[in-house]
Amino acid sequence: MGAVASASPKTGSRSELIIPLGIIFIVLMMVLPLPRVLVDMFLAVSLAVSIGVFLIGLFMEHALEFSSFPTVILIATLLRLSLNVATTRLILLKGHEGHSAAGHVVETFGRFVVEGNVVVGLVVFLILVVINFVVITKGAGRVAEVAARFALDGMPGKQMAIDADLNAGIINAEIAKERRRNVEREADFFGAMDGASKFVKGDAVAGLLITAINLLGGLMIGLSRGMTLASAAETFSILSVGDALVSQIPSLLISTAAGVVVTRSAAGEQIARAFQTQLLGSRRAVTATAGVLTLFALLPGMPAIPFLAIAGGLFWLGRKKPDPQAAPAKAEPATPALRPGSPEDIDGALPLDVLALEVGYELVQVVDPELGGTLVDRIGALRKQIAVDLGTVIPPVHIRDNLELLPGCYRILLLGTEVARGMTRAGRLLAMDPTGSAGPLDGEAVKDPAFGTPARWIHPRDRELAEALGATVVDHTTIVATHLGEVARTQAHKILGRAELSHLFEVFSKTTPKLVEDLVPNLLSATDVLKVLRNLLRENVSIRDLRSILEGLVELAPATRDTEQITELVRQRLSRQITAQYTGSDDVLAGLVLDAPVEEMFRRSLREIASGTGGALNPDHARTLGLALEAATARMVKAGRAPCVIASPDVRRYVRAFAERRAPQLAVISFREIEPDVTLKPFETISFTTSEAA
Repeated sequence: MGAVASASPKTGSRSELIIPLGIIFIVLMMVLPLPRVLVDMFLAVSLAVSIGVFLIGLFMEHALEFSSFPTVILIATLLRLSLNVATTRLILLKGHEGHSAAGHVVETFGRFVVEGNVVVGLVVFLILVVINFVVITKGAGRVAEVAARFALDGMPGKQMAIDADLNAGIINAEIAKERRRNVEREADFFGAMDGASKFVKGDAVAGLLITAINLLGGLMIGLSRGMTLASAAETFSILSVGDALVSQIPSLLISTAAGVVVTRSAAGEQIARAFQTQLLGSRRAVTATAGVLTLFALLPGMPAIPFLAIAGGLFWLGRKKPDPQAAPAKAEPATPALRPGSPEDIDGALPLDVLALEVGYELVQVVDPELGGTLVDRIGALRKQIAVDLGTVIPPVHIRDNLELLPGCYRILLLGTEVARGMTRAGRLLAMDPTGSAGPLDGEAVKDPAFGTPARWIHPRDRELAEALGATVVDHTTIVATHLGEVARTQAHKILGRAELSHLFEVFSKTTPKLVEDLVPNLLSATDVLKVLRNLLRENVSIRDLRSILEGLVELAPATRDTEQITELVRQRLSRQITAQYTGSDDVLAGLVLDAPVEEMFRRSLREIASGTGGALNPDHARTLGLALEAATARMVKAGRAPCVIASPDVRRYVRAFAERRAPQLAVISFREIEPDVTLKPFETISFTTSEAA
């Protein structure tokens, strides 16, 4: 097996040398004399290449399926020119020996194809040159030029469409990368085809000159060899015409293939299939054509048999093939509908969407892009922003309408269970006043569904007034997207599952594969790693710095398997990130500080829990402390500070568990999670008398 594996690269490298060596040999054919047998063989190769390229152009469905076509045109043109030089050398050197001087292929085209008539051969050759040079090549070059221009102009729009699909979760990053590459390759392909058409034009001109050189040079050499003028003219004319035809026919096939490739891109399918479905697809058009041909057959002097035969065939095709445009409703569905109550129908109803959004019928226009809705694009941008902020990928959000909801209502579901709900007002905008500093506004007083701050539903005409008074005015799309974003952030630890963890490992392993291999499953199981990451996300700690987290797990796992304790130690390793998260614009970390008796109460409760003698907090102290934390959190938010409590490392986790239900916005950090160089400023001291003083 080892020998086979080691031989494979050598075999591949040898095959890669075939094409370069072949091109070098084609160039050498222009200067090296070739025997007639080799000339015949290479002329057959030229014909085979042109026929194969022509058929590939007919059968391909997408232009990029034959992206090397411009290069093939160049190599095929170079091959024909080299063969022209080789045959010209044989014609001029050995033409006096007879019609087979340049090989049997040239002789066959010169004698049998044009039946030995030199004038007919020259006329046929000139007609082929005109068709190739003036009609096919010029038209194909113009189409390629326009296609290249349109492809370049349409690249930004196509790139934006790909980015929109990626942000909406319709495609993943790998598919988006492949589509962007195909867009660039398509533009490069049509640009190369525009340039490749110049090779074919030059080939046609070279064919004319080479034919003239063969005729005149052959006559002069034939006369110098003692041939009569009639014999020299007959011999060298047949050889020159045969050589011209044997090179012009492959050139015509290549030119036609180029025209087919650049003109068939709009069909989107094979030419034969497109002709069958489009040209012969309309029964009425086919039948009408057959009727007109029947009238032609009845005209005096017209041959009736050809017209009637074609008309009969068209009548038969028109009767056999139905018109897809005449009866579109009869087309059968691509996939059969599931019978209600069938096992397939029941199985399809079992999976739950991780995150779903249901809207009332008034909000359908916010979702549907055809009605101008931009919610799908907003959600795509939201998923990207959450990935940047928290380091986890929120799965695509399934949006559907729900007629059971009120018209302007929406609800957010996590694994099939409602976790949030909101209400909008048709024809109204929401003016939010989180600081309470805005002036009075007319409208229905409500709470902002995302943050619970005071807000009012105002008329769109009052928007400028509300903004002038200091309120933040948003539309329905922003309301739903913002609410969904807050739910995704607060529920990120529940959204993160084993599938999402595998995706994170897959992305991370592209740059640092060894770290994941060392950790899972050698030191910790994937379940333990998932628990640690969920603990971090539960307290709004980003896991984007996965390198630091995994390195910490690798170092800490040998000492303990307690995921809660590991989480606390990992948080300390993320101290710079946590410090920056709660430091204000003035580079000051302002936080609430627990009074010594408060910390001692939590510490004593922990000791009692560990000894199994109780551990319950004093109810009066717990109620007082909860009210104090709620009030202090509100004051920090109003002051523009990120609400946080600074506690001792040994009680941090317990304080967080206590504050989680009373003030979810409040973060609890320990002194070890704060960078030494940051400036600390106590915002308030929380004690058992704080709420009473407030």
